[in-house]
Amino acid sequence: MQNFERDLAIEICETIDSKKGNDIVLMEVGKIVSFAEYFIIATGTSTKHTTALADAVEKKLSEKGVYVSHKEGHNEGSWILLDYLDVVVHIFTEEQRSFYDLERIWKGAKYVELDIDMG
Repeated sequence: MQNFERDLAIEICETIDSKKGNDIVLMEVGKIVSFAEYFIIATGTSTKHTTALADAVEKKLSEKGVYVSHKEGHNEGSWILLDYLDVVVHIFTEEQRSFYDLERIWKGAKYVELDIDMG
């Protein structure tokens, strides 16, 4: 099961990258939280872009029969949360990402190296 979750998380990161998402981070949080195995944090250039990133993730996964369990912030677009149970996706505008600073809050998490071009 662990491989499915990791593969899913990596696929989400690749999808966000393909739509020009910025500063994509994959964190392994299963040892420090009980509600997820992975957090993905990414930044969009605007609320319209964050919404497009979230829509791309939902579309890509739904094509594989994987559906979002819970979604928040889609209408506002400054912080969109997509909960796939073991994989939680956070898509922020730059200002909101700096403000909430989830990397600092979950600093005990292990970072997963991503083999994607984030240039």
